[in-house]
Amino acid sequence: MATKRAPAPAYVCSECGWTSPKWVGRCGECQQWNTVVEATAPAGGARRVAPLIPTASARPITSIDTAETPRRASGVGEFDRVLGGGIVPGAAILLSGEPGVGKSTLLLEVAAQSAREGRRVLYVSAEESPGQVRLRAERTGALHDELFLAAETDLARILGHIDEVQPALVIVDSVQTISSSLSDGAAGMPGQVREVASTLIRIAKERDLPVILVGHVTKDGQVAGPRLLEHLVDVVCHFEGDRQTSLRFIRALKNRFGAADEVGCFEMAGDGIVEVPDPSALFLSHGSPEPGTCISIALEGRRALPVEVQALTVPTQANNPRRVVHGVDPSRVAMVLAVLERRAGIKTSDLDVYVSTVGGVRFTEPASDLAIAIAVAGAVRNHAIARNVAAVGELSLSGDVRPVTQGAQRRAEAARLGYTRVVDDRSGKLSSALNDIRALHLVPQHTGYADF
Repeated sequence: MATKRAPAPAYVCSECGWTSPKWVGRCGECQQWNTVVEATAPAGGARRVAPLIPTASARPITSIDTAETPRRASGVGEFDRVLGGGIVPGAAILLSGEPGVGKSTLLLEVAAQSAREGRRVLYVSAEESPGQVRLRAERTGALHDELFLAAETDLARILGHIDEVQPALVIVDSVQTISSSLSDGAAGMPGQVREVASTLIRIAKERDLPVILVGHVTKDGQVAGPRLLEHLVDVVCHFEGDRQTSLRFIRALKNRFGAADEVGCFEMAGDGIVEVPDPSALFLSHGSPEPGTCISIALEGRRALPVEVQALTVPTQANNPRRVVHGVDPSRVAMVLAVLERRAGIKTSDLDVYVSTVGGVRFTEPASDLAIAIAVAGAVRNHAIARNVAAVGELSLSGDVRPVTQGAQRRAEAARLGYTRVVDDRSGKLSSALNDIRALHLVPQHTGYADF
């Protein structure tokens, strides 16, 4: 008896291919709205694709030229660092970030620097008028005759500008605000974003013309639009920063031409955005050592940065003492306090504990555990730790100090910055690490202060 063939799915998501027997407004896989459409079965049964003569013969991989892909410096060193050394001709780069973080300001600076080096740049603004962009360029000093500006929201007109200007770099701000007549729906819809991005990327590959696309983000920080957008481009960068501070980071989330874990550092100033090649001084306080502070070495991508962790403890009569943290992981702070009380005999259950980093930097990796423990211990015992001491290590629940990733790089950065003693996993136990600091006379002994 012949088995019955399962019925073909009636509806398919145009973004991820998820199938459903009935129409739904939201895809159950990629969670996109209005992407589930009725599936059309091919007429006449299964069809075959006729083979064609290839344009180029396949070759052994060993015969492929391994010469380095040429790169062009954008003129902004920190941006080039994240890209892997510069902009590759024909590369499609997607830059995302929260509204107001400074994406347009950064790319306007990239455009101006490239123009100053003799490369014609076309800056397409689909969100601002030419006058608004000109005002910002005057404020940031980004005016140049080789920087061409166009305010367009239609893809066909943008392609016309590219043919007319013949630029060496195209910047489109932003891809979600441009529409194409070849796709239905309003600008920003998944179909429109896919059509606009694929067309611009095709132009980039055909003409060896690098294209930088600005992408909006959703409320949870993901790039808005179809996930296919991130697959199509060569590089995905995310620009982030705290509204309360001027510090900005650009991270490479995907990079086909270099490392995908690089980080560039910038500072927002009144006259634009400024590179910070060595941001070490931004995360440290100045003055004499105070109780409740400890220096650690954080790793941002491949860059090691010193971070000062500060702790303050206040006696309380409340049944539930307060735990207020900023810049560190609250769950790790709670674990460190438990290990301190159970394994090192430092009681914090009757104290309000406040833990923060200096400069607004986020230090949430496990390498911060030991610095948090030493800072809290110093706050409880009223001990000030010398400025030439840094602590790097992860704490286990048994009280062991565990090694962290890139430990040698962190120690080398600490030595470069003048930290002569690094307390790390070589101490073994947390209690040994605290005693190690005291035994080496690195903690000033103040009259009336208790030991660790």
